[in-house]
Amino acid sequence: MEDTGTRNAIFMIRMLADRAIEMQGDLYLCFIDYTKAFDRVQHEKLLQDLIDLDLDGKDLRFIRNLYWEQTACIRVENELSEYVDIKRGVRQGCVFSPDLFNLYGEKIFREIDELEGVRVGGYNMNNLRFADDSTLVATSQQGLQDLLNKVNAESKRKGLEINRKKTVCMVISKKQSSYCRLLIGNDQIQQVDKFNYLGSYITESGKCDIEIKRRIELARGTFD
Repeated sequence: MEDTGTRNAIFMIRMLADRAIEMQGDLYLCFIDYTKAFDRVQHEKLLQDLIDLDLDGKDLRFIRNLYWEQTACIRVENELSEYVDIKRGVRQGCVFSPDLFNLYGEKIFREIDELEGVRVGGYNMNNLRFADDSTLVATSQQGLQDLLNKVNAESKRKGLEINRKKTVCMVISKKQSSYCRLLIGNDQIQQVDKFNYLGSYITESGKCDIEIKRRIELARGTFD
């Protein structure tokens, strides 16, 4: 679908970084990682979300038939266990799975619509999402903490768990360094100076030096 690829997502986050640097402001980011995100989607809640979003009846029946009445068993040598019902998880490798996860997560991020993020053209932007890669955006540490608290609570309600070890934060600033103390419950998450976002490095300086160097090295390797 047009404007939904990784390039558009990368462009958006770089545009926000450039704007923050230009305006002498700070951009606070939290890159969220979910534990086994696709495996934790609960079928009944997914179906209800699709109904609430007024999905077309034919599409709804297609999805229902794709995921309902699934069973599985475990085979050890020639012995089979009892069959059990599969009530959660979207199909790995299915081209439709990222869209289903986005729809499932839509209810989570609708709950933070009113929380302040970054103003762009008069609109409030507080998150960027691509499949299960979600990024919270704010102009202050407290603003970012408020967003994370709400997303964490809503994610738990939907059966999703934020991975506290892989979720990181960053402050893009014109200053040499800006400290960000971000918590999930009582656990402080790591602050990084660079992050590989959808295959492209984002740095706390907002510059592309690391990315340009990496691409030059990749190009040299191609022609060696």
